[in-house]
Amino acid sequence: MSEVIAAVSTAWQMAAIGVLRLSGDGAVAVADRVFRAAGGRPLAETEDRRLVLGALLDRQGRPIDQVLATVSRAPHSYTGEDTAELHCHGSPAVLAAGLEALFAAGARQAGPGEFTKRAFLNGRMDLSQAEAVADLIEAETADAAANAAGQLAGAVSRRVDGVYDRLAGLCAHFHAVLDYPDEDIEAFRSARLLSTLEEALEELAALRSTFDRGRILRDGLRAVLLGKPNAGKSSLLNALAGYDRVIVTDIAGTTRDAVTETLRLGGRKLRLTDTAGIRETGDRLEALGVERSRQAARGADLALCVFDGSRPLEEADHAVIDAAAAARQAVAILNKRDLPAVLQPADLPFELVVPLSAKTGEGLPLLEDAVDMLFPEDVPCDGSLLTNARQAAAVDRAGAALSAALNSAEAGVTPDAVLTDVEEALEALGEITGKSVRAEITDQIFSRFCVGK
Repeated sequence: MSEVIAAVSTAWQMAAIGVLRLSGDGAVAVADRVFRAAGGRPLAETEDRRLVLGALLDRQGRPIDQVLATVSRAPHSYTGEDTAELHCHGSPAVLAAGLEALFAAGARQAGPGEFTKRAFLNGRMDLSQAEAVADLIEAETADAAANAAGQLAGAVSRRVDGVYDRLAGLCAHFHAVLDYPDEDIEAFRSARLLSTLEEALEELAALRSTFDRGRILRDGLRAVLLGKPNAGKSSLLNALAGYDRVIVTDIAGTTRDAVTETLRLGGRKLRLTDTAGIRETGDRLEALGVERSRQAARGADLALCVFDGSRPLEEADHAVIDAAAAARQAVAILNKRDLPAVLQPADLPFELVVPLSAKTGEGLPLLEDAVDMLFPEDVPCDGSLLTNARQAAAVDRAGAALSAALNSAEAGVTPDAVLTDVEEALEALGEITGKSVRAEITDQIFSRFCVGK
């Protein structure tokens, strides 16, 4: 028996529609206490997934809205339990009063992600699909949403389960031969052990190789603006963001801490960080900012290196070039094209050099083209990309265990010892779908969900 939970499943702001959601044994009865059908027929007697017009009552029994109600009974519902939804007008006051009435009628406040957690616990979805629900809600691009929808449909689960089932079958076969020697069971052969381990490793490596593209698809490119003071980094960030995100002055060293803005450049989403100008300085605070600039470059997918095209290269520019080498990719930007050119593209050791003016916007489309060239939009968005760091770490552990198993098998170690590593791999793979995940991990996963989902 599960207690009835209730929550507002839509945003707490004025909108056309607002939804009150309930789930648990007795959810339909609780909904009936705050809903009066226009036709007089209670929800308990209504067919599943049929919209019923009626009035939402507050805890004093007063009608406060005209709503549509629907029920879905276990096990054919999102959570696998009896559920009900009240579709109201999107007034925060109405939703608050309706939720208060539901609490008075016997429901309790749902916790973050509790509806989806119940769906997982009731077998309506596995853990990777549950995480895809959160990714779908948080998706900031159509491609990210499409990939999350594919994962929700089981794209990752099918790949992981395919490997899991073959490894589990291998272990089961060995133990069956060991435990029932007198039965007519096919002999356990080392050739099958080796081929199964090799195939599993190949499939896990193929899945793991998608994570880098998947992370960029979901989170965006980690990009950093590098340059000496007054090269025009902050002006470029403002131009790309479309508004004055950071202060721009003629005073060198204005930017002393990292400032991050999420924006689109060409076909890509960027989490672009403006950093302190790189130079030698005796100012302790500015020096700290310069060191953070170098750290940001080391963790970046893309470094946008800004150079003042109206001045020759200086020592600080060479420090910028050195810092950019730590990023995966880099583009040189010859800024201040609106001024007489002194620095030329050939003066810079970069394959891609984009002349532009952050002040006037001239040349910005060329920068978009350069980013698209470095990170082309050729990734599939069918859910086949691994986008979750937790899942990628589990794949890494499974791969390491299988590599150890394969090395042992090739060295002639007995199958029982080899299968100890295989069982470790199964444990890691089970964490992806939830077959072997610990309760504290599931609690942490669902805590990132919004209340009402």
